[in-house]
Amino acid sequence: MPPLANLLRPTSLDHYIGQSHLVGKNGPIRLSINSGQIHSMIFWGPPGCGKTTLAKIIANCIKADFHYLSAVSAKKDDIRKIINLGVRPLGSRGRTPNQILFLDEIHRFNKAQQDFLLPYVEDGTLTLIGATTENPSFEVISPLLSRSHVYVLNPLSDSELESIITLAVSHTKNKITKEATQFLVTYSSGDARKAINIIESVVSLQGPTLKMIKPDHLKNTLQSPYLKYDQAGDEHYNTISAFIKSMRASEPDAALYYLARMVEAGEDPIFIARRMVIFASEDIGLAQPTALVVANAAFRAVETIGYPECSIILAHCVAYLAKAKKDRSAYDALRSAQADVKEFGSLPIPLKLRNAPTKLMKDLGYGKKGKDESDSFLPTKLKNKKYLK
Repeated sequence: MPPLANLLRPTSLDHYIGQSHLVGKNGPIRLSINSGQIHSMIFWGPPGCGKTTLAKIIANCIKADFHYLSAVSAKKDDIRKIINLGVRPLGSRGRTPNQILFLDEIHRFNKAQQDFLLPYVEDGTLTLIGATTENPSFEVISPLLSRSHVYVLNPLSDSELESIITLAVSHTKNKITKEATQFLVTYSSGDARKAINIIESVVSLQGPTLKMIKPDHLKNTLQSPYLKYDQAGDEHYNTISAFIKSMRASEPDAALYYLARMVEAGEDPIFIARRMVIFASEDIGLAQPTALVVANAAFRAVETIGYPECSIILAHCVAYLAKAKKDRSAYDALRSAQADVKEFGSLPIPLKLRNAPTKLMKDLGYGKKGKDESDSFLPTKLKNKKYLK
C-alpha cells in the first residue's frame, strides 16, 4: 500500500491546504494555471509545506508530463533523458508535450549542473520547478534565477495543520483527542509530512485495537523526549537568539547548550552553520579575521557530511567562535556608511577617482590627482567622515 502521505496528496488546488497567498483566488500560481501560462519557478520553503504537491497539481492542471528528480542523486544523464522526451516527434495535438521537471533540493546541484539546465529552461524545452529549503539567492545561479519566478512557501499554520491531521486520522478510520492534535501540531512545526508520517506510524504500531489516538500513543511512537521547539515560531527564534548572544558574550558552555537543543530538535545544520559564518564576520571581525575562515570551513564540512557527525563540527566551531575576541567595528562602519547613502543618495565621486578612458574626460580632470595628495577620497560632502573607528 502506498504511504499515507501519498494517498492524501490532493490533485487540484481546490483541495490543497496552505499557501493561500500563492493559490488563493488572486494568487499568482492560480492565475498562471488558469491562463495556461506556466513559467519556470523556484519554490522556497521549509520541509512539509507542500512544494512537491503543488508542483504535481500544476502539472496535472495543464496536462503536462511530470518528472521528479532529487538533486541529491540526479545526474546530467537523468536530465538528458527527460530532454529527449521533450524533443520527440510532434504528437497528435501538433506540438511537443509540455515537460515539467521538478528538481527537489535544487540547492544540492552544483554550478556546473545548474549551468547545464540553463539552455533548456531558456528555450522552453523544460519548465523547471525547483524546490529548496535554502535561500535561492545563495544557492541558485543568477542566470537560472533570472529565468524563474521565486515563490516563498510558508510553514503551515496551526489551523492548516489541524485540518491535515483530521484528514489523515479520518482516512485511517480512527479518531484523535484534542490534546493529541495539539501535541502533534506543535511537534510537527508546520511540517505536514512529519505529522502524517507520525499518524501512520501510530496506527501501524498500535494495530486494529486502536480507536482513539492520545498523546501517549504519539510519545511512545516517537521514542524520544518531547522538546518544545517550533521551527516556525517563537521557540525557534528564541533558541537561535540565545545561541548567538551566548557566543557574543564569550560564553562557550551556554552556546554549546543551545546548539545541543537545536541539534536534538532536528534543526537544519546548514541554518546553524550559516548563522556562524555571519557571526564570525559581524561580531569577531577584525579582532580575529581567521574566524571567518574557520566558520566557512565548518559550513562546507557540515554541508558535505550532514547529521549525525556534522554536530561535532558545529560544536568545534561554536567553541572557537565563542572564545574568540570580538570586534564589531567593520560591521558598525558598514551600517554607518549605509545610513549616509540612504540620507544623501549618490553623491558625486571626486574627479581624481573617476575612470578616464577618453581624452575629453582627462581634459575635464577625470583621474587627475588634486593639489593636495592627502585630500579625502570621499565625496566632498562627507570628506571628514570616519566610519571605521
